[in-house]
Amino acid sequence: MTARITRRTTAAHSRLAAVGAIAVAGALLLTGCGDQTDDSGSGGSAEKDKSSSAPLFDKLPKKIQDAGVLKAGTNAEYAPMEFQEGGKIVGVDPDLAAALGEKLGVEVEFTSGSFDGLITSLNSGRYDIAMSSITDNKQRQEGLDDKGKKLGPGVDFVDYFVAGTAVYVQKGNPKGINSIEDLCGQPAAVQRGTTYEKALQDQSEKCTDAGEKKITIQSFENDTEAQTRVKSGGAVAGVNDYPVAVDLARKADDGNAFEIVGEQVDAGPFGIAVNKDNKELTEALEAAVNAIIEDGTYKEILAKWGAETGAIEKATINGGK
Repeated sequence: MTARITRRTTAAHSRLAAVGAIAVAGALLLTGCGDQTDDSGSGGSAEKDKSSSAPLFDKLPKKIQDAGVLKAGTNAEYAPMEFQEGGKIVGVDPDLAAALGEKLGVEVEFTSGSFDGLITSLNSGRYDIAMSSITDNKQRQEGLDDKGKKLGPGVDFVDYFVAGTAVYVQKGNPKGINSIEDLCGQPAAVQRGTTYEKALQDQSEKCTDAGEKKITIQSFENDTEAQTRVKSGGAVAGVNDYPVAVDLARKADDGNAFEIVGEQVDAGPFGIAVNKDNKELTEALEAAVNAIIEDGTYKEILAKWGAETGAIEKATINGGK
């Protein structure tokens, strides 16, 4: 939320890093996990009346203008990026989405599901966008798996944040892990389908190439399970998006459960994923991200969640490598 699409391969996630409307109250309709949606009447006449004054409303596709809602898929398990609190999805991404909705004149309605199914659901038409700390890379842009096999049409990304991969361990670092290179021959926990799972796979190959034992990669459906594995001692370390790992180390058991070792590596952009056939929406979102950067809302939201290190100066489309 790794790096959860920094979560968060197959089309890989970054998560090097989970998607409340708080900074811009009332603009975001939030939903719980398990693919449930809010029933508070999104896209009603009041919202459509507001849209005429939104500066970027005319840039949206007519279908979304008429609906008054932008449907977003996420995996709400990556605090501070997107997570659940009091039955609502809150965090950096929901707040940014709320601000984007203000510029575009629509509500952004989040639904939480599995990370590795977000892009598939996007391209099937279930969501208009996927916003879940998804690392923008060529593999996802082109719809390829880890072996270069074509899985689907791929997606376009509107890049809005930068994060890298971090290694976290039990508080006190009982196994003396100081970097991802120290994981050779050791068990490490990670969320399945993320870019940091790919980072572990790549490092494991480097271990064997150097004559050392491979990493025992323990991949889990969600990041909470991976954290639990590290906390119990079943894995010597976990790998996650840097901002997610920082938040985890600060908050879990009041800061007594985990700590980060080494520096973040392989920093890359998080992007809002959009169907490749929807160029109009991609361009509208790019304009909206630049608008909240220019008026200061963007940095205010990042500061609120302690995520300032991921700030960018300008939105880009498909800037990942």
